[in-house]
Amino acid sequence: MLELATLGFLQKQPLHGYRLKQQLELFMSGCISVNYGAIYPLLKRLEARGDIVTLEEEAGESGSSRKVYCITEAGRDRWRRKMLEYPHESWVNSRSRFIIKYFFFSHLLPIERIKLLEQRLLVCRLRLQDLEREDMTSSTDRYESTAWRRHLANLRFEIDWLLEQLEQENLEKRLQEAGVGD
Repeated sequence: MLELATLGFLQKQPLHGYRLKQQLELFMSGCISVNYGAIYPLLKRLEARGDIVTLEEEAGESGSSRKVYCITEAGRDRWRRKMLEYPHESWVNSRSRFIIKYFFFSHLLPIERIKLLEQRLLVCRLRLQDLEREDMTSSTDRYESTAWRRHLANLRFEIDWLLEQLEQENLEKRLQEAGVGD
């Protein structure tokens, strides 16, 4: 997820490591933690692989220089592949990964956005079916049943939100196909 977000942010604009970390922290704090111990080794790996390059080195506030990174065409290709993949992962990780992907949707084609929304909707509906079969809301422990009801409500809210996003994407796709707004 960190690689996906890093490449996504570098698509928007070149950044130095410290500024990238700040942006990742602002955005990803609800999904995963971000620290220097992860950022700088990742930037080195991405640069060694050719996904990013050093655009320039500028003087830092402490006197040491800092590298400004930008994404390469190979990095854009890698980012797109990672955006469109469906790894088998836990429910928590898949939710976090989807939100990270959604943040960068503007860099995808409408059909790609629709595909990702449909995939997430399917996963959420299957999860809801599984949880409804378990029916943990009837537990005699009021805290347990309240937590389950809240979880189900959040899942239903996400499904409704995904349906709204799909409706909007399909409308935009139809308008684009009709040549409206060009």
